[in-house]
Amino acid sequence: MKRSYLHMALAALGAVSLLAGFALVVVFYMARQPMLAIGALAMIAAAVWVYVSPRFYAWRYVVPGIFAALLFIVLPMAYTLTIGFTNYSSAHLLSFERATEVLVGRTVTSGEGMSFKLYPEQGGAHRLVFADDNDHLFTTGPVKLGKAQRVPVAPLAAEPQGEAATLKDVIALKAGLSELTAVMPDGTEMRLSSLRRFSAMHPAYARNKDGSLTDAADGSILTPDFKRGNWVRANGEAVEPGFRVYVGLENYVQIFKDQRFFEPFGRVFGWTVSFAGINTVLTFAIGILLATAMNWDALRYRNFYRLMLFLPYAVPAFISIPVFRGLFNENLGEINMVLDMFFGVRPSWFSDATLARSMVLIVNTWLGYPYMMILCMGLIKAIPSELYEASALAGAGPLTNFFRITLPLISRPIAPLLIASFAFNFNNLTLIALLTNGAPDYLDTQVPVGATDLLASYTYRIAFQDSGQNYALACAIASIVFLIVATLAVVNLRLFKVNDANA
Repeated sequence: MKRSYLHMALAALGAVSLLAGFALVVVFYMARQPMLAIGALAMIAAAVWVYVSPRFYAWRYVVPGIFAALLFIVLPMAYTLTIGFTNYSSAHLLSFERATEVLVGRTVTSGEGMSFKLYPEQGGAHRLVFADDNDHLFTTGPVKLGKAQRVPVAPLAAEPQGEAATLKDVIALKAGLSELTAVMPDGTEMRLSSLRRFSAMHPAYARNKDGSLTDAADGSILTPDFKRGNWVRANGEAVEPGFRVYVGLENYVQIFKDQRFFEPFGRVFGWTVSFAGINTVLTFAIGILLATAMNWDALRYRNFYRLMLFLPYAVPAFISIPVFRGLFNENLGEINMVLDMFFGVRPSWFSDATLARSMVLIVNTWLGYPYMMILCMGLIKAIPSELYEASALAGAGPLTNFFRITLPLISRPIAPLLIASFAFNFNNLTLIALLTNGAPDYLDTQVPVGATDLLASYTYRIAFQDSGQNYALACAIASIVFLIVATLAVVNLRLFKVNDANA
């Protein structure tokens, strides 16, 4: 009986998952993403095949992990790499077709217009009465405001009876009036231009048979430039909005050949490598020294000390880092108050580049040493106690035990974790974003970059804080960072043969 209930529950879960998957396919298709819809449909079909066919029974346990890797790792990375080969930015957000539609749908207001009055009607409708400069009257039928609509306008002999809506009422109905297009008897379209006036609207650009556009204002011809991603005039002037185009390796060439980007990139890359390396060494050094002390048999209250030393790792970084930002405050921070009291100095932690980098290293070492301490404590526990007993009989001291027994025996198992720690610190965006936000900024660069920026924060600033918001260039830098971290992972696996069961 219990087994049948379990089968029913699994069947119900499978049905719900299948419906959710098909709903996702529909969402992708409605969002005009046919390739994503096809990919989702293929994944659903593969999952159904694996879970229904007895031939693929063993694959049932690994399919969820494979799909998760594809969805959360492969797909975002592939999308990032693809964007890196385009000109995607705040000025080139749209596709070519959508940018063209925006230009063709753009309208301009001419000087022609009419004043209007609004008269309430039954059922919540309103009637608009227009008057031109010669006091000729025109009127619409009863109109319910609140949606985009085109309303025909007919001549009117005399002004209607009743009181017109006050200016306060017109202001309350402005949103609905803005969506109204009044079509005059001669076909002229008029839109709301002020709280008391409708003005004639004309298309700003007209589409030509050869695919070009004509500017209604001056008659100039616009043609698409698929290298720049813009509609351009004959004199080369670009018209916004731009559109996305593939530019090949242009972003990567720009990083290494354009002095505006290469110089700050080189500075940030050097600091990133230094930060990751120094922090890995510091956290490991402090961690192994504390782990060795915590394994001293004569130490009393070891559990209490372990708990206290573990606390920095237990508190979330998004809480600890702002606390340190306040402690290092140059004017009101407790650290400067203590230094001023005993030594008469108040360091400029956020203004001086060297001090800012030192502060970043101090804070990240505080946050990272408990992790290394825990790893080293476990590895030291695995060392046979007989080795230390034999060393004691030979008259060796603590330093000899540390450098001849402890450190050599834990160096091989800890080395892959040190490389992983280096890779993690290479992308430590959280620390920089919450502590310094890259400050102090360099004053001799054309892109936003600071002395404490890592490659991850530098990429973030280019993508979201620079005036151009160059997403494509940021994706190109992110791709380079990915290659570096991926290389570290391969070295980690090959050098220490983690995947070799016989190693």
